[in-house]
Amino acid sequence: MSLTAARPRCHWARSAPDIAYHDREWGVPLRSDRRLFELLVLEGAQAGLSWSTILARRGGYRAAFAAFDPARVARFTAADVRRLLRDPGIIRHRGKIEGAIANAKAFLAVQREHGSFAAYVWGFVQDRPLQNRWRRPRQVPAETSVSQAFSRDLKRRGFTFVGPTICYAFMQATGLVNDHLTSCFRHAEVARLAAPVRRAAGARRGTSALRSRRGGT
Repeated sequence: MSLTAARPRCHWARSAPDIAYHDREWGVPLRSDRRLFELLVLEGAQAGLSWSTILARRGGYRAAFAAFDPARVARFTAADVRRLLRDPGIIRHRGKIEGAIANAKAFLAVQREHGSFAAYVWGFVQDRPLQNRWRRPRQVPAETSVSQAFSRDLKRRGFTFVGPTICYAFMQATGLVNDHLTSCFRHAEVARLAAPVRRAAGARRGTSALRSRRGGT
């Protein structure tokens, strides 16, 4: 995929790293639990910061957080927290570091209950990406009723740094919602990826109750 700067894009994709992320990843439906955990960690780390700041440290986070393996992160100890607080490759914020570890434990609990985190999270959009048709950046919401419900349920399960705005950014990043502007060349491409998620055989009860960016970055 060409990263030609002249192609019409969402307004926030300006720097080379942002353009690459926008053109290759943002809004593509994710069904891999490892990838979903990665975005959960990164979106939580972004709180109060720009996405560009986090994107520049993505490799540092991958190295620091065991390649985003939730089972390994869930076993991190106080010694790991001290190590991470000295790591210049990530945002050295104790609350966010400890939150990522707590989220890994909660993530594993969701997997045990639903068969996969993907089965759980896709239940909020009835297994199919929401397709928006925003024409202007100011039309893109910071949160929605779906992200509010998602946030409430995550908090109930013990997740942290999962307010409704962070949850909506997570939904945008992982393809639960297509928020590319209609003028962006990726809008139609991402819309074509909107196939329903096939639930794993282990996915269990409770998903029906779950049904109910980066516009300013």
